[in-house]
Amino acid sequence: MHEVDMTKCLLLSMQEWRQQHGSSNPIVNVVHLQVGDFTCVEPAQLVTTWDVAVRGTWLEGASLRIEAIPLVGRCVICSSTYSPRPDVAYRSPCCDHPMEEIVRGRELRIRSVDYILQPSAPAVGPSLVPS
Repeated sequence: MHEVDMTKCLLLSMQEWRQQHGSSNPIVNVVHLQVGDFTCVEPAQLVTTWDVAVRGTWLEGASLRIEAIPLVGRCVICSSTYSPRPDVAYRSPCCDHPMEEIVRGRELRIRSVDYILQPSAPAVGPSLVPS
């Protein structure tokens, strides 16, 4: 399950993101993720593992929206870009050369996060201001 490992990395990235907000308490609604077609990640499985992993955490209720990034190759012989297809072994359609360069399609990154900041509750205790 490649998606489980990807979800763990995603959760670590989100924890780092949360720490950047200091004392504010971000409430995440949506995490927008870009996933390339050539990453070997199944988007539906990634959503499922995300939903299970965030239960009972500060991210519970946050959804994962995935934007698929198509595979684009560049022919090193004629420099044209093309949409490689597995049925032709990813070969260049113009000169039948094997795919050697991937231009797009390996992405796996957080594009954006929809959230609101909830201020931390004020500390409760004795006042330091003299009466």
